[in-house]
Amino acid sequence: MCRHLAYLGEPVALGELLLRPEHGLLRQAWAPRTQSSGVVNADGFGVGWYADGDPVPARYRRTGPVWGDLSFADLGRVVRSGALLGAVRGATLPGADGEAAAAPFASGPWLFSHNGAVPGWPGALTGLAATLPAGELLALEARTDSALLWALVLHRLRAGDAPGDALAATVREVAGASPGARLNLLVTDGSAITATAWRNSLWYLTGPGRVVVASEPYDDDPRWREVPDHTLVTATRTDVVLTPLKEPSA
Repeated sequence: MCRHLAYLGEPVALGELLLRPEHGLLRQAWAPRTQSSGVVNADGFGVGWYADGDPVPARYRRTGPVWGDLSFADLGRVVRSGALLGAVRGATLPGADGEAAAAPFASGPWLFSHNGAVPGWPGALTGLAATLPAGELLALEARTDSALLWALVLHRLRAGDAPGDALAATVREVAGASPGARLNLLVTDGSAITATAWRNSLWYLTGPGRVVVASEPYDDDPRWREVPDHTLVTATRTDVVLTPLKEPSA
């Protein structure tokens, strides 16, 4: 099912957000607290982060569980960033895509993650896949529902849609094709975070000049706020806006 987190604020070590907290992504890989489907997220993990002066993020992704990668523990201790997206993966179906299936997916300045599942995959989304140019389908990083969702979102971003519009339209289309889909989507360009809460948990935490949007709280700070289901979240370092999302028309 997966768990993910995006952060904007003053530069911090990656591990301060992903590894060190009592209930951070490290622990969410084997003991998530609010996950509604599945109990282990050990089918891969990844983090993307932005360096000052470079709009294109770096990524580190691996196939196995995050707790087994000592190299990432070292990176998390010393690499600092003011904008990042991290994720741990629980595969919905068996596959051989390896780290290519681990979020975050990326293109240009964008990082993307999907927390959820699409029942009836791949058949349920055949019609939507057919709306993409052949070149974009051939460029999919993995043969997973998340990779196709990213292709659908990225197609809209490249066409000039704002991130919120791209996510909202994609969620409505996919939910129409697969009514039981869980579609918590998360995208950032390093300056803003946009996300959807759609049949899975989503929370946000704000502080002076910083914001975190995550599948679940990584600690017991009382300032965490749960996002209502069927909601679009648009967040910057100084502001969070929640917008209701409607179910697709029958």
